[in-house]
Amino acid sequence: MTTFASGTDTLTRDALTVLQPGFTGTTAPDWLLRRLGEGLASVGLFGRNIASPEQLAALTAQLRAERDDVLVAIDEEGGDVTRLEVRTGSSFPGNHALGAVDDVELTREVAFEMGRRLAACGVNLNWAPSADVNSNPSNPVIGVRSFGADTALVARHTAAYVTGLQSAGVAACTKHFPGHGDTAVDSHHSMPRIDAAAAVLADRELSPFRAAIAAGTRAMMSAHILVPALDPDHPATLSRPVLTDLLRGELGYTGLIVTDGMEMQAIAATYGIERGSVLAIAAGADAICVGGGLADDETVRRLRDALVAAVRAGELPEERLADAAERVRELAHWTATVPGAEGEARSDVGLVAARRALRATGAEGFTPLTEAPYVAAFTPVANIAVGDETPWGVAAELARLLPGTETAGYTGQEAGLEALQAAAGRRIVAVVRDEHRHPWMATALDTLLRSRPDTVVVEMGVPQAKPRGALHIATYGAARVCGRAAAEVIAGA
Repeated sequence: MTTFASGTDTLTRDALTVLQPGFTGTTAPDWLLRRLGEGLASVGLFGRNIASPEQLAALTAQLRAERDDVLVAIDEEGGDVTRLEVRTGSSFPGNHALGAVDDVELTREVAFEMGRRLAACGVNLNWAPSADVNSNPSNPVIGVRSFGADTALVARHTAAYVTGLQSAGVAACTKHFPGHGDTAVDSHHSMPRIDAAAAVLADRELSPFRAAIAAGTRAMMSAHILVPALDPDHPATLSRPVLTDLLRGELGYTGLIVTDGMEMQAIAATYGIERGSVLAIAAGADAICVGGGLADDETVRRLRDALVAAVRAGELPEERLADAAERVRELAHWTATVPGAEGEARSDVGLVAARRALRATGAEGFTPLTEAPYVAAFTPVANIAVGDETPWGVAAELARLLPGTETAGYTGQEAGLEALQAAAGRRIVAVVRDEHRHPWMATALDTLLRSRPDTVVVEMGVPQAKPRGALHIATYGAARVCGRAAAEVIAGA
């Protein structure tokens, strides 16, 4: 049974309860443990907090020694966005690859195995899956994080993912409501806007969220996007028409509503995190996610005080804050009482999915390589959700199969010529990621193929371009297992 520090009044405790902060380091700092004793109920983990499964299990045990029902949340989508395997690349191929296979039972099995691993480390809330329909191919932040561009496909795989994850005892947090797929702006940097009509939104964006609700998703994450058809004045995270009238009222959702990271510029640069947090709770959100970049006690204190001050000033009804805090406690209770994963581990299920997702054009006439190639990785800037620290590509897996494989990253209009010079006559494997979004990448690849038509091309983003090269492999994701599946084809393994 959790006990709270004396002297913490109900209002202050509720204000702490609705926060989901992060922290730095691989052990819990003293300030975080103290806040858990005062009423903080959730903690968010990121790649910086994880060194190994054993270390993560020790960290979560440290948190539970202070508060036994703490919600330990993580952003573990698999694929490009991984925290458990941030330094090696994920064992799971990601949503787009699962959508390419289109086997809902496989998606459920992948999510169950992911949930089993999270639960074994003491994590009980996953900010996943992404239920966004990737209707805009130029979307800079969703892409392979989506199951695809077809609404019905996204809906059925979202439901399967929620079912699989939660059957392992980990609460799913379906995101990014009401749908981040039709944007051309990354909300980490500024405010995206979706100008679709309400009828289009209802048929396209909302369908996967309806499926998630029907599957029993325990949490839902709001998007920092402006959708004028729903609310012309406020982004979804701060919108009562979106969170309360639509999500709670029309869609009948009763679980926890979590905000996306409040330090993201779509909110922080427009409203500030304190004002934004007050407006979010008032609009219907129950938990404030903060800590991707701001990860200290000062941030927690500022947000707690802002919520308390808003209640005392009559700007935020105390009943709304109390209701939000109670929803956090209800989810914490569910995670503490739900049965854990049963059945044998499926350690290979991610690789199985990556192999099934792979599409190879030209494989019939292709002779697998027997000598070490030169891998030219045409490297775009990673979005913040993915991060720069997670490795991607095929070079590491090719080097395992073909020792002596060398690689280098390239960017810019001269990338093709630079790669040709560096390859020095060796067979080239060109790795691209979302070529359709980067004109320089298409130019570089054209330059390369004119001189070396025997080049193998591996597309690790959302495939859009016409297949080209002696062998063209589409992996539908850049996770480590996607690289392995591609390397097996190239080396004939």
